[in-house]
Amino acid sequence: MEWLGYELHPETPPEGVLLSRLFPGINPEAMAERFSRAGAPYGISFGRLELMSNSRLALEATEFARDKGGFDDLHNLFFKAYFQEGKDLGSMETVLEVSGKAGLDTVALREALAKGVYRGRLQEARERGMKYQVTGLPTFIFNGEKKIVGAQQYDVFVNAVKQYL
Repeated sequence: MEWLGYELHPETPPEGVLLSRLFPGINPEAMAERFSRAGAPYGISFGRLELMSNSRLALEATEFARDKGGFDDLHNLFFKAYFQEGKDLGSMETVLEVSGKAGLDTVALREALAKGVYRGRLQEARERGMKYQVTGLPTFIFNGEKKIVGAQQYDVFVNAVKQYL
């Protein structure tokens, strides 16, 4: 399986956007509870989300981690930082803090982010995602045709694998 660093909302300002502004009347506690119920069978819990972060820095950092052999660790730690701890993944401070926990060289990472070393990869991923009309994350594409969007039941994936592999 290939993982693309797809930026779903590149228009998000660097400081992010409050979810209450995007979705008036949203109830962060109810949302966290609903997500936690869905994630419970898999040992995943969710905290209160209030901000839709600009994910660009975090996605570029995951590309850096991919080159250094630390992709999975960083990806998992970013998930925890955002969805469980409510941290802003658009913040350079947060990206470097979490990357350090993943064992990455944060000085080299900061330099790569400042130089935009991985922006081209994000643009390529964006173009590929647009080809498949990606509108939500995660999106799984099987055999270039079958598309599964979002968190789905296990059986949905089993059926797709049986059909396309």
